[in-house]
Amino acid sequence: MDSPFWGIIPGKASLPLGQITLPVQFGTAKHFRVNYVNFLVANFNTAYHAILGRPALAKFMAMQHYMYLVLKMLTQQGVLSLRANLDVAYSCEKESFTLAKATDISIHMQDYLTTLQQISPQDLEIPTMEATQVSTKSKEVKEVVLVPNDQSKTARIGADLDPK
Repeated sequence: MDSPFWGIIPGKASLPLGQITLPVQFGTAKHFRVNYVNFLVANFNTAYHAILGRPALAKFMAMQHYMYLVLKMLTQQGVLSLRANLDVAYSCEKESFTLAKATDISIHMQDYLTTLQQISPQDLEIPTMEATQVSTKSKEVKEVVLVPNDQSKTARIGADLDPK
């Protein structure tokens, strides 16, 4: 497959490194379902080890219910219900957001570095000029009370400022 993955990690795409077919088993030794699933191998840093897409779920004829975190499929022994652990799902989701945020920052940093390399060294120099000092002695100033009933909290401002 030569199409890149998009949407696994926000803002980042990756071409598959290859593919591998592995047997996947759901359930226990007494109540299970096994099928061979083709996995595309990609170089992503995520909280997940594998992502089962629609083709894998269709192969198992599995029905998922996201609200209850349950995956159901038919076996020879009846319906197999797989329940997820809410705490583990929440920690994986939190870790995914953290990784996505770090990836987003690194993508923006690369953009900034590329832009920085396009700026000439003369534009990066900081001019050395002495700051001009403004003297308030020649202008009239007035003292304004900042906190009512507390004369120690005052500020001096120009007396000729527009009151609006």
